[in-house]
Amino acid sequence: MYTPIEKGRLLRSTILAGLAVASLSGAPVFAQDAEQIPEQAEDDAEPETSDRIVVTGSRIRRDGFNSEIPLDVFTADDAALEGNVDIADFLQSATVAAGSAQVTSATSSQFVQNGGTGVETLSLRGLGANRTLVLLNGRRAGPAGVRGGVSAFDLNVIPLAAIERVEVLKDGASSIYGSDAVAGVVNIITRQEEGGTIDGFISVPGDGAAEQYRLSASYGWEFDRGGFRVTLDAFQQRELAQGDRDYFSCGEPYVFNNDGSRADLIDPRTGRYSCEDLYWGHVWVYDYAPFFGDGTTNLPLQRPRLIQYDYDGSLAANGLTPIGTSHANPFWFTAPTDDWFLVDPRVPEQRALVNYDHPFQDDSSMVPETERYTIFADGHFDVTDSIELYGEALLNRRETYVNSYRQYWIYMYNGEDLWGAYPDPFAAGWGGMNELSPTPITDHNDSSVSIDYQRFVAGLRGDTLFGLDTWSWDMAFQVSRSEGEYWDQRIYADAIYDQYYRSGSCVGTLTSIRGAPCIDVDWLDPELLRGNVPDDVAEYAFGEETGRTIYDQRSFEAVASGEVFDLPAGAVAMALGVHYREDEINDTPGELTLSGNVWNSSVAGITAGSDTTEAIFGELSVPLLADSRFADSLELTVSGRYTDVESYGSGETYKVGLNWAINDVVRLRATHGTSFRTPALFELYLSNQTGFLGQRTIDPCIDYAANLAANVISQRVADNCAADGLPDDMSGSGAAATIVTGGGFGVLEAETSEATNIGIVLTPQTINFRLSIDYYEIEVNDEVSRLGAPGIVGGCYNSEDFANEPLCDLFTRNSPTDPGPYLINTVRDSFINVNSQINRGVDINADYLHQFDFGDLSVNLSAAYQLEDKTDLLGGVVADFNGEGGDPKLVGDLSFTFVRNDWTAYWGMRYVGPTSNRESYGIAAQTYVGQPVNYKLWTETTIYHNVSLQRTFGDWSARVGVSNVFDEHPPSVTAISGEYNTVGRSAFYSQYDWFGRRFFANIVRTF
Repeated sequence: MYTPIEKGRLLRSTILAGLAVASLSGAPVFAQDAEQIPEQAEDDAEPETSDRIVVTGSRIRRDGFNSEIPLDVFTADDAALEGNVDIADFLQSATVAAGSAQVTSATSSQFVQNGGTGVETLSLRGLGANRTLVLLNGRRAGPAGVRGGVSAFDLNVIPLAAIERVEVLKDGASSIYGSDAVAGVVNIITRQEEGGTIDGFISVPGDGAAEQYRLSASYGWEFDRGGFRVTLDAFQQRELAQGDRDYFSCGEPYVFNNDGSRADLIDPRTGRYSCEDLYWGHVWVYDYAPFFGDGTTNLPLQRPRLIQYDYDGSLAANGLTPIGTSHANPFWFTAPTDDWFLVDPRVPEQRALVNYDHPFQDDSSMVPETERYTIFADGHFDVTDSIELYGEALLNRRETYVNSYRQYWIYMYNGEDLWGAYPDPFAAGWGGMNELSPTPITDHNDSSVSIDYQRFVAGLRGDTLFGLDTWSWDMAFQVSRSEGEYWDQRIYADAIYDQYYRSGSCVGTLTSIRGAPCIDVDWLDPELLRGNVPDDVAEYAFGEETGRTIYDQRSFEAVASGEVFDLPAGAVAMALGVHYREDEINDTPGELTLSGNVWNSSVAGITAGSDTTEAIFGELSVPLLADSRFADSLELTVSGRYTDVESYGSGETYKVGLNWAINDVVRLRATHGTSFRTPALFELYLSNQTGFLGQRTIDPCIDYAANLAANVISQRVADNCAADGLPDDMSGSGAAATIVTGGGFGVLEAETSEATNIGIVLTPQTINFRLSIDYYEIEVNDEVSRLGAPGIVGGCYNSEDFANEPLCDLFTRNSPTDPGPYLINTVRDSFINVNSQINRGVDINADYLHQFDFGDLSVNLSAAYQLEDKTDLLGGVVADFNGEGGDPKLVGDLSFTFVRNDWTAYWGMRYVGPTSNRESYGIAAQTYVGQPVNYKLWTETTIYHNVSLQRTFGDWSARVGVSNVFDEHPPSVTAISGEYNTVGRSAFYSQYDWFGRRFFANIVRTF
């Protein structure tokens, strides 16, 4: 609540905002379809007020084509021409987004990402979905998703059939729209026309699987005092499994000899390149024989020491010798039968025979099975001649299912009585002075989500205000609710941990957490190791759980806009508004997670929190010159916003710009503004979660002397490891590091940013051609982020100022006298404020229309060239991602559309520029199985071609086409380098097409 003094200050701020604010408009609306290229106007008279609309990026009503806002406009038909079945696919491939990695249903199924499995969000300029504001019909749309990281709008909730167009403002707009509008604004505008439509779509890849189906129906009524429209939509995406595409199914190392030939090993069992995806079915041996008896051993001194069962005789057939069932030295390792072999991944002849590629891998989801059902309705009613009541309702349900697999393991001593009280009584025949770790594989790792999303809007708007017909107003109340359930198959922690280093039977006892009857599991059973789990073991070790996430958002907004007074150059226009919003999240994980009974997975609590946002804003448009010697028009625009957030405090943002039409051909524009983003609810209140990572995954100081000699690490890293008092030959053996993540309530500060745009627009009058070139620069300070445990530890030891490096304070090590001396103990990877992120680049847009006697040709070009993409982490490490994997410097689209009578032909090309991680990899040695090789640490230019042909037959239209005409696959890269995200041998980023060539058909009936 405000005190009287605070209320007075708020009122004064409102008045001042109304006198000194507004937004910048920067460029002509650049549509992606030729129909929106305006012909030269014969009548330059000012349009009537009733013809004016509110364009994204401004609250002031103005003519849509003369608003001069830096905007891309996409229609639903633009998406259909390319064979896109939903708006997410289309927007994520637009040039303003394609230059950075996007969260898709595939990436959110492969990796843990905000919003949960199957979510599809949009990130402009590579700044993240949390910094891109999505509007639905000009009003902020509430987020959807599951788990504690819900914060961004999920594009799954609105079907393409309900959309008329999408306007993308490529400029920061926090002074107009508030928090999150840092990188830009996406305004999804729904269809309004009368009549009905039935729309059916099917897409079938040439290589099978991943079919897409959509059926929608829409009808709009208009009557004397109002109208109503309703859209029904059903969509299904069939699963694309990794085994459905050869470029995903096998994790080839993809390394080369100096002559360019492949250096990959050939698997003698298949005659093809060896697949190296995930070790499975091995008994890992920790050998202590060198420290006992005569100090000799029959196993390699280096790890890993993998013992593999010869299921099909291929190990013996290819010259390997069984590990043996007896040896003269009792401390040497023995197996119970001659079916067990040592396979050493450091030896080429053996590495090719290592169990690395299980059939479970081919069955795992690349693109998950998804079904969506949507009802969208909107209507309006004229209460009076000047006041209109309107409303919207959106109901959406999404179900996504993911098939997956995983390893699991246990630790035990062998069956020989060399350990005194410690031998495992169920490891008969396994002898020597050894510790064993059987590593079975299982496909009991599936997951699914089910999300119900609902959004309701009720509002009033009027064409006059206080009797002034040059003013209009709009006020609306909105509520949205995302209610999701996420189901996961789990391995019980107490089924595994209770049997660590067992020395007797557990029958008759209860597990430590569930209290379930314990059974003796034969962890060394070859069938269990290969994934054939007996029913009683599956019931004992495997379970499932369901978590629930609810996100509520309620908001009220009121805006009034109109003309204030006249200047010689025209009328001064103003907009004033208020905004109030409440957000609330409650994420309750399943009972196994809450109880800590999930093996080798994060342990999390309930994430719950709420926040309230209040804001006042204003906008002013001042025409400075018109029809003068120096300018056809010169307009100054300013905007400002005062925001007060309950969890943080208050802040102000502004924006100022000039729009200078020198003449009919040349227009210059420039803007500069600030943005202000308070941390999202999950960034504040995410419950502490505990996970684990292996020491070798995160610690660059392991064996740093040898790694320095091999050029695996830099001299700086080695020097910093030595300065930390760490031995240069430490092995990293022992327990995994504990990774603690959580929210930053009470610690995090709001992000601030500055954005500058400078552009030129050319519109020759002799031809239907337009060209815009815009330079942009966005700097986000105090950016809220998690760095990841490898980033924290690696950044510490790579720091030029190691003694004062803040990253080094975020993790701890064991002391020299602790068990596991020098091992990393805990890494605190919670949300923090990193220093800054800078993104600079150039946008180019061009439209051309030519009318021939035999038809009309339109050409559209859009390109984005990124100059810089740097993140400064706590004043220490500066990461430059520009031109690296997932962050190409240049992306673009070029399309040709030809219309003749009832025929429409389309040819589109989507360009993804090359990337290179060679500089990022540095001087580290490129080796494979101990031999020098060459890694492929770059991706080539990739161009996708889409064609379609449409014919209209009265009320019917039919379109057929081919997406990815030349069946371009994702670029192949060296997976073992760790420089690229990969699946199989393919770079795994949203810029690339994962389906291959596909054929589509679209039939529409209007009535």
